[in-house]
Amino acid sequence: MAQRVVIVGAGHNGLVAAALLARAGVEVLVLERLQRVGGAAVSAPAFDGHDARLSRFSYLVSLFPQSLIDDLGLDLELRSRDTASFTPWRRDGRAGGLLVETEAGEATRASFAELTGGDEELAAWERFYAEVGTVAETIAPTLLEPLPHIGDLRDRVEMAIWTDLVEQPIGTAIRRRFADDVVRGVVATDALIGTFASLDELSLVQNRCFLYHLIGNGTGEWRVPVGGMGAVTAELARVATEAGATIRLNSEVDGIDVSDVDVTVCGDGFVERADHVLCGAAPHVLERLLGHSPASKPAGAQLKLNILLSRLPALASGADPRVAFAGTFHLDESYDQLERAHRAAAEGQLPPATGEFYCHTLTDRSILGAELRDSEAQTLTYFGLHTPPGVLDVPGAKDEAVARVLAALDSHLAEPIEPLILGLEAKTPTEIEHELAMPGGHIFHGDLAWPWLEEGEHPRTPAQRWGVATAHPRVLLCGSGARRGGAVSGIGGHNAARALLATLVADTAAG
Repeated sequence: MAQRVVIVGAGHNGLVAAALLARAGVEVLVLERLQRVGGAAVSAPAFDGHDARLSRFSYLVSLFPQSLIDDLGLDLELRSRDTASFTPWRRDGRAGGLLVETEAGEATRASFAELTGGDEELAAWERFYAEVGTVAETIAPTLLEPLPHIGDLRDRVEMAIWTDLVEQPIGTAIRRRFADDVVRGVVATDALIGTFASLDELSLVQNRCFLYHLIGNGTGEWRVPVGGMGAVTAELARVATEAGATIRLNSEVDGIDVSDVDVTVCGDGFVERADHVLCGAAPHVLERLLGHSPASKPAGAQLKLNILLSRLPALASGADPRVAFAGTFHLDESYDQLERAHRAAAEGQLPPATGEFYCHTLTDRSILGAELRDSEAQTLTYFGLHTPPGVLDVPGAKDEAVARVLAALDSHLAEPIEPLILGLEAKTPTEIEHELAMPGGHIFHGDLAWPWLEEGEHPRTPAQRWGVATAHPRVLLCGSGARRGGAVSGIGGHNAARALLATLVADTAAG
């Protein structure tokens, strides 16, 4: 008799799991509470009167393994950006910008020299990221396998970089390795995207965030999905349905009951029984669905802006805006600015604006309608750091936070940004929670975990070995809250499917 699996949530991870299980002959039903698939990885109109479909919640792709894209047969194009990052700065009455090319060349060298007065900081940069690259190359191939043991990974990289990334707060390594405050900040931001922490936080949550941002496909490169993030999940929905999975929209699950022989999934107007359930919702949500009292709710710390411009603004430094905005545009993200913003928010104050912009349309104009596409119009998306719900939910705080972002941007421009804005929407963590049922608006569904087994961990089941286990053997995590989940990667969905298939094989052999 064929196994039946219900997947809660048609986000990208749920769709990956659905495709893999259906191809293996499992009967799969995906229940999605919204009237569309994709979860946070969607493209949608954001500005009244303007034909532009933005990836409103997630922007770029790094961790999605190319091997998984190939195995699923996704018709998907991910484009590289010539610019990795650009960081405008003002110093001693001068305006400049630190340019880092994706393939570093003379422009990168000259940019470092202009900021720091020599080549030493660039040399330190190159040494550090070469060492980080060895860690990425070691870990990336394991992400689609059962969890490796920490010792197996540690023995394959230099102890110095392992210590810097894994055993002490990453702020220590950044301050030791780099002298310039701007350069330190550019390095540090990868430790803070989606994570509210000081760079010296003893829990090392910032280190784990840094690691995930740098290990994608062994290179850490973040690429632009042509057609927007919605193109990714549209393809996943296609391959899942073609494999035989059923996706049912407008079907919000409000309870899961587990017995020794099956699982019952209930919602408004439906009751579904299955042999197993895979949950793409956050672990906090799953606990509630199981009838448990969830632990404290996670909370995100990001202000997200989506902006449509009539054209890109001119920069005070004189840099070409089509180069500066083509990668990650760091706004007031020096090391000192990042730490001061965190301290302010931790004390309950609205912090100074510090975050980063992405311009999708410099790499892919297909998200614009014909009229906008033929104009100079561009989109900007902004991810603001250190803005937790407790700070942004105060009356008037959201509007003030947006004003601070625009004022901070203006300080690096040769002209004000306001007259160029055709449309703007802002989302706080609380608003993201309301729209996506993502607890606290936390983009990782909770703090990230190390992508390996710690000393003393001895997994006994396939679900534990793959990092997708819950307290119930018939219920697995398949979303960003799974170990090695987070970001648009498909890894959580892949690993849950593999764990379940391994469980079914073991059960068949035992029975």
